[in-house]
Amino acid sequence: MRIPVVDCRGVVLMPCTSAKARQLFKSGHARPKRNRLGMFFVQLCYEQEPNNQLLVVGVDPGSTFEGFSVVGTHDTVLNVMVEAPTHVKDAVETRRTMRRARRHRKWRRPMRSHNRLNRRKRIPPSTRSRWEAKARIVAHLTHLLPLTDAVVEDVQAVTRTGKEGTWNLSFSPVQVGKDHLYRLLTDMGLQVHLKQGWETKQLREKYGLKKTNQKAKRSFDSHCVDSWVLAASESGAEKPTCQRLWYVIGAVLHRRQLHRLQASKGGVRKPYGGTRSLGLKRGTLVHHAKYGLCTVGGFDRKKQTVSLHAYRTNTRLTQGAKPATCNVKTWVAWRSWLVPQT
Repeated sequence: MRIPVVDCRGVVLMPCTSAKARQLFKSGHARPKRNRLGMFFVQLCYEQEPNNQLLVVGVDPGSTFEGFSVVGTHDTVLNVMVEAPTHVKDAVETRRTMRRARRHRKWRRPMRSHNRLNRRKRIPPSTRSRWEAKARIVAHLTHLLPLTDAVVEDVQAVTRTGKEGTWNLSFSPVQVGKDHLYRLLTDMGLQVHLKQGWETKQLREKYGLKKTNQKAKRSFDSHCVDSWVLAASESGAEKPTCQRLWYVIGAVLHRRQLHRLQASKGGVRKPYGGTRSLGLKRGTLVHHAKYGLCTVGGFDRKKQTVSLHAYRTNTRLTQGAKPATCNVKTWVAWRSWLVPQT
C-alpha cells in the first residue's frame, strides 16, 4: 500500500511505500500520525517542495455503504469502504415528537417564529447528512493526498416529466443531494467528472473486474471495485495494484436532550445526551490498562466514572472506568481500521 505523506507545514506530497516510511521513521526524519478518519500517514520533520502527479478519487455513492478509491497513473493509493449515516431521519423524528410533547405542557416555551426556515432554500436533514458525509470523506483525503480530480457515479433520481421536460427535478431528494455534493467538491478545487451506472459496468468489463452481490461484504469487490474503475478511467491506471481496504464507520453522538424518553424508577427523567463526559469528548480514542484501545462513551455523574467502548465494534466494555486511568490518544470523528487479508 501507499502511505500518505505531508511535510512539517502540512503541505501534501506524493504518497510513499511502507519500506520508505520505515526508513524515514528509523532515521528520525518523520513521525507517524493519524487524521480524523483514523488513517495512518507520515509527517516529515522538514519542509519539502511538492512535485505531485495526477491523483484521482473515485466515489461510488450508496444508501448504506459507499466506496472511495484514490488512483494514480499506475499505482492504487487507497481504497475505503464507508458506512453511510442512516440514523438522522429517526433522530429528527424523535426530536420533533419530544418538542411537540413539551409544547402541550404548562411549562412549555412559546415557539420562536423568527428562527424557522420558512420560504428559505433548505435541504432535508437526512438528505443533507448523507451527501455531506461523502464530501467530508473527500475533504479529509485532500488534506493527506494531492487530489486533482473526482469521478462520481451519477445516480439516477426518479422524477416526473412535466412542462419543459425536467421542470420538477428539485422535488427529488436524490437530485437535490447530488447537486449539493457536486457543488461541495467543486469548491474544494477538484475537477468533477460524472459517469452513469451503465458506464461503470462497461468499465468493470473493460478492466476484467467483477462485483459481488453481497453489499455488506468488507472486500474490494463489493463497492471499491466501482470506485476504482471510476478513478482509473480518468487517471489511466491499467489494473489495481493493491486491493487492501480501509473500513470506516462514522461516530454517532447522542445530542443533548432535556431528559430521557422513558422515565426511570420513581418517575424521574434523568438528563440524557451531550458531547462531553467528565471533561473528555465522547468518541475520544484512549488506551486503558485493562481494556486496551477503546473510545469514550457516556458517564455517571454520581460515581464520576465513564463508559468505554470497543474501537471496532462499539460494544460497551465497562461503565466504571475512571478518567485518570484513561491515556488520551486523540479524538476521531470516524472509527477506521485496515481489513485483514483473507
